[in-house]
Amino acid sequence: MTVQADATDVLVLGGAGVDTIIPVPELPLPYADSYMIDSGIRTRAGQTGDFVALGLAALGLRTHHLDLLGDDPEGRLVRALHHEHGIALTALPQPAGTKRAVNLVAPDGRRLSLYDTSRARPDDRFPEATLRELATTSRHVHVTITQPCAHALPVLCEAGVPLSTDLHDWDGENPYHEPFAYAADVVFLSAAALTDPERTMRRIAERGRAEAVVATAGAEGAYLLADGELTRIPAAAPPAPVVDSNGAGDAFAAAFLYGRLAGEPPARCARYGALAGAYACTVPASRADAIGREDLLEQAATPDP
Repeated sequence: MTVQADATDVLVLGGAGVDTIIPVPELPLPYADSYMIDSGIRTRAGQTGDFVALGLAALGLRTHHLDLLGDDPEGRLVRALHHEHGIALTALPQPAGTKRAVNLVAPDGRRLSLYDTSRARPDDRFPEATLRELATTSRHVHVTITQPCAHALPVLCEAGVPLSTDLHDWDGENPYHEPFAYAADVVFLSAAALTDPERTMRRIAERGRAEAVVATAGAEGAYLLADGELTRIPAAAPPAPVVDSNGAGDAFAAAFLYGRLAGEPPARCARYGALAGAYACTVPASRADAIGREDLLEQAATPDP
């Protein structure tokens, strides 16, 4: 384990792991004794924290990722991904092994994710000294909603560093997500499980410290709440055929944070997010790729047709 004390733009906490990608003919998948997967079943590094870190690094931000990893083949895949893309990684030992998931991906890009929750222990924690050192040398910290990150929130709030989090498909009711929602300056979530996205977004802003709340809505775009005003952000046109929606929300968050750290207004940040999310949907599930800064800024300067 190596801790780098050099200045970092964004510290990403948690969310490192490996996915096994299985292309399926449709979702929901009808019951059958077996399916032949001619396009292949592949295992690659990349869960939510990995993808946010990848997106930030591709946009030129100095990125550091902190999480627990196992001494196993999956952990080696995660370490190799970070090395390949020049992302600093502090990997703490995880005896239970590296987090894993199985993603069923349909031809239209929709996915069903199955998470192996056995790769964690109730007492998993980030050492406070390590966490504090990395946080205080970062301009911003993006916090995933894993258990070690929940225990890290008080230290992060005490450190005074700006925070963001992604609540993913929160239903607006599960109390586990609330400490993350109310501690972050920027909150991302999916509108998929929300009956009233605006009501949930305003509750987050009223009860917490969020300056911006973003609810992504897939092909329908996103909702942005900033300065008390709710704005609809149109979806961006994908630059190629859509093949997999996995990682689109992570790409959105990374590009939004890039804009925020560059001093852009929230609506502009959300436009960056929409473009990055659309790009992510064109990347096959077997690859780890993210839009670069030059392409993002070029597309942002050109209105969608």
